[in-house]
Amino acid sequence: QVQLVESGGGLVQPGGSLRLSCAASGSRVSVNSMAWYRQAPGSQREFVARITGAITNYADAVKDRFTIARDNAKNTAYLQMNSLKPEDTAVYYCNVNYIIWGQGTQVTVSS
Repeated sequence: QVQLVESGGGLVQPGGSLRLSCAASGSRVSVNSMAWYRQAPGSQREFVARITGAITNYADAVKDRFTIARDNAKNTAYLQMNSLKPEDTAVYYCNVNYIIWGQGTQVTVSS
């Protein structure tokens, strides 16, 4: 069974930056794809970014502002978020292999 521990959320002013982390652990872990999704109040969960091997994909809303990266040795994914906007406010969820979810970390962008 895989466990995911997310960290790095918080309150930031518009234009600021945050870095989220997602560490995957567990016996016989085979992590192929790691991704971030987010869910704002009253909205459905939406895709943010994914990394599979060396291939990355981003939602249009975050392209050129967010960067996903992965440390394979640590089974940890990162989401560097720059030029944050109030509309980026949401709970951010880590996802592994399309089926395993983390508990979520709150990101609030507000002045």
